[in-house]
Amino acid sequence: SCCRTVGALAVRPRYCVFLKRRTAVGKHRTPLIKTLLWWRTRRREMSSDHDGKKLVRSPSGLRMVPESGALSSPFCLDEPQWVPDKECPRCIQCETKFDFITRKHHCRRCGRCFCDKCCSKKVPLPRMCFVDPVRQCVECALISQKETEFYDKQLKVLLNGATFFVMAGTLEKSETMVCRLSNNHRCLFLDGNSHYEIELARISSVQILTEGFTPGGGNTRATGMLLQYKVPGSDELKQMKFTTSEDFNSNKKLSATWLVAMHKAAKLLYESRDQ
Repeated sequence: SCCRTVGALAVRPRYCVFLKRRTAVGKHRTPLIKTLLWWRTRRREMSSDHDGKKLVRSPSGLRMVPESGALSSPFCLDEPQWVPDKECPRCIQCETKFDFITRKHHCRRCGRCFCDKCCSKKVPLPRMCFVDPVRQCVECALISQKETEFYDKQLKVLLNGATFFVMAGTLEKSETMVCRLSNNHRCLFLDGNSHYEIELARISSVQILTEGFTPGGGNTRATGMLLQYKVPGSDELKQMKFTTSEDFNSNKKLSATWLVAMHKAAKLLYESRDQ
């Protein structure tokens, strides 16, 4: 036959040898269903790595975007419509009048008109998928620089993942799981004895739990997260609670760093929706 059924999953024969080797590891034998879930997740990850992209040219510059809009990152912003030249006789910042010497420039992030002095910075804008740094006004440049830090540092933390105690819904028992962001930034993968995939687009709220606050303004540290989301095909809100481990200091520090990155990701997610 072309496939064999193991549990509730259909497995092709060429994967059976792989599964046999993976499940027969001395005394520490991995349950077969858990291995199948791992393999299914890995295949989805590998397919997401090859999501088609195309290079497009817009008035603002070259952009590398997914071939299908349904595969775009939930953090992305749409390119703004430029304010028509006839509607901006002066720089919106310093009110210098435009003429043959003083040319007008459009900020690639907000689309408004500025003179060269007020819109001279070229800053990376990964949220709009620009290949090269693009011209932005002073206000937008500051925002884009902060977002670039997220893409350079915190996004990598989310992709690498961290370990948490996870309590799903009304269950009183927690489960140790590794939580990480998918390579295409569209899902949170939770792997343990169970497996969950949560679409970022369906997350309703993210609340970071902290401890260590003092009235005098002392430092706080992230200890957990409450996540509310909707499952596909339903408007019912589900909830998950994440808490950091108390047993392993190194893991706890990594988990706290992951939570801080997730907090920043949630802000960008809300901004994309508000657009």
